[in-house]
Formats: sequence, structure tokens, C-alpha cells
Amino acid sequence: MVLFKMLNRGVFAEINGVVSTGKEANVYHATNPAGEELAIKVYKTSILVFKDRDRYVVGDSRFQRYCKSNPRKMVKMWAEKELRNLARLHAAGVRAPQPLQLRMHVLAMQFLGSGGVAAPRLRDAGLPPARMRQAYGEMVLLIRTMYQKCRLVHADLSEYNVLVHQNELWIIDVSQSVEPDHPRAFDFLREDCLHVNDYFRRQGVATLTVKELFDFAVDPAVTDDNLDDTMDALMQLAAGRPIDTSSAPDSSVADAVWAQAFIPKKLDEVANHERDHARLQAGEPVEGIYYQALAGMKADMSGARTLPLALEIAEEKVGERHDAASGSEAGSSSSSSGGSGDSSGSDAESGDEAGAGAGWTDGKPAQSKEEIRAARREHKKAVKESNQERRKKKLPKKEKARKLAKSKSKKK
Repeated sequence: MVLFKMLNRGVFAEINGVVSTGKEANVYHATNPAGEELAIKVYKTSILVFKDRDRYVVGDSRFQRYCKSNPRKMVKMWAEKELRNLARLHAAGVRAPQPLQLRMHVLAMQFLGSGGVAAPRLRDAGLPPARMRQAYGEMVLLIRTMYQKCRLVHADLSEYNVLVHQNELWIIDVSQSVEPDHPRAFDFLREDCLHVNDYFRRQGVATLTVKELFDFAVDPAVTDDNLDDTMDALMQLAAGRPIDTSSAPDSSVADAVWAQAFIPKKLDEVANHERDHARLQAGEPVEGIYYQALAGMKADMSGARTLPLALEIAEEKVGERHDAASGSEAGSSSSSSGGSGDSSGSDAESGDEAGAGAGWTDGKPAQSKEEIRAARREHKKAVKESNQERRKKKLPKKEKARKLAKSKSKKK
């Protein structure tokens, strides 16, 4: 009856076969009187396979009257939730299907595809390696855009809920998306970061850690002015790490700890902030302190951060490389001038002063943005080559396990 009424109102002229089936809804292909393609999403009301819907709705200020005891009322609210979330994404410029009309539990929206064939999911698109690396950068930026501009956390972001349409990534299935004020918003955001990283790592893409991706999404110091530089620094940071996490057990352990850590939503939930501050100032281990980025504070909580965390890390690494280079040059010059007398010493001192004046300003390298980016590209290329060489010499897992078992048997 709902479809019949929408047909009489001219929402669509004809409805065709099913495009996709899921645990919560079926999507059908349709065309409107002008011949344009539409997608009709019909939510299931009788068989509710997705039984944990209430955790995405309870606590959302937009949906206070939520009745999980009545399936039809619950599904109606679920459809309304997707309509409002899609409208919010579309208004912010995020690629998502444009919602057209909602009636009861039937939602008409833009069709992604052509000729009645739906666009493939990211999992099934078969993107080449270069496009896959680009897609990861787009997903990183998308997670932040949804959080900061749309004020939404997808809560089920994976390769199954992203379509590749016209060589662009489109977000679908946002019925479970929640606002940042939701009690479990940070848990959902952390899960999204984990799923995205896992998928792209399996595709051979160098990724950030889950915490770095989470911090980038919530970092208040990232603005439109420094967004491009921050993304460059993040991608450079990811490129400097091995793709296989088994060769970097420390990072995998850190991700596992972070996945189980408690993330406070308000400063009132921080029980021992004075003790945490004292530990950070003393340089002690800071495991369990994860709210600096949320509060916009420096890593040691000595004050507010003016630069994004990724840019601070990049600047520190550039400074370390310059310090190492200047130290090696100073060592070579002192060894070559040793025993040459006072005049050579004074010449070395004047040379050092000239070099410092030419390449350094207030203890920082005087380089343009283009020079820094060129250095980053060269470093990224060198890191990739070294990682390839290391992977060639890597010991197979079976051989490693066999040697480990043999060493344990010898100890016994």
C-alpha cells in the first residue's frame, strides 16, 4: 500500500527488481516519470535480524520517543533516522545518495549506478593499487568531515558500506549513524577507524595507527588553512611504516591497548586529572591517558596546541634529521681541521656561524614549503625502497615458528 500511494503521487513511474538485500532492508530499482533512476529502500518490519538497533538510537537527542517493543514503530524511526542523516551528509557536500521522500518505512533516494546496475561496493570494485592508496586518503578525510562538519559518526563504516560510483567513493547505510553527543560515539568512531585501517592494510596500503586516525578526526587544531599540510604529514607518516604489522609488534600491541581503552567524553569523567598531569610533566609512562587530542592540549598537557598533532610530529622529525645532519657535518669538519692551529679553528668557527645564519633561523631550518614537501617525497621514496628490500629478506612465518619451537625445546 505504501508503494502504491507513492506510485500514485508520481514519486516513481515503475518499480523493478531488487538491487540488494541486507539484514535490515531491501533496495529496489525504480524510475520516475522523467526517466531518471531511483532507489527504493524498504525496511524489514517482521524479521528483525539486526537486534541491537537500540544502542544506536538510545541516547540520541533527536529520537527521544523510541519504542523498541513495537517493531513497526522502531523501523519507522530507523528509516527517519537514515533520511535525516543522508540529508545532513548531502548538505555538507559529502558524497551520499540524496534522499527524496520517506513514507512509513519506505525511503526513496538517488540511485548510484546506471542502467539498473548498482555501483559496486569498495570491496568488489577491484581498484588498482595507486587508486587504492588514494582511496585511503579520501576515507581518512571523510571520517573527519563526517565528525566535524556533519556532526555524525557512521558507526558501521567498512568496505561494505562504501560504493565506487563514477570513480568516486560514496557513503551509504547511515541509518545507525549517531551524533558526537551520543554516549557511545567515541566507541563507534574507534571501530570505524579500526575497520577502515584493517581493510586497506589487507590491500597492501600503508596506514596510520587507529589512534592517529582517531586523533585526526577529533583534533580541534586542524582547520581549513592547515588541512592540506596535515594530510600530507599523515600520509608521510603512514608511508614510513611497514605494511605488515607482524614485523612491527609494538604498533599492533599499542592498537590492541587503544581498542580497549576508556575514552572520556567530558572532562568530568576524568577521575585523576592532576595525577595524569603530574605524570606527563615528569616524563613517566602515559598509558591510559588518551584525552589530550579531544581537549586540544599538547601531548604533555603543558598548554593548548596551536598546530595539529600530525604537523607537530612532522616538524619534530624534520628537526631531528637536520640535527643529525649538522652533527655529522660538524664532526667531519673538526676531524679534518684538527692540529691545524688557531687560524683554522677561527675559520671553522666563522664557517659554522655562516652556515647557521644561512640555513637556520631561531634554531629552526629556514626552508620553504616546497622544499619541505620535496624532502618528504624523497624520504617517502627511500622508505618504500628499504621496506621492499626488508620484505625480500623477511623470514617466512612457518620458518620463524619452527625455529622458535626448536629454541624452546632446547631450553627445556
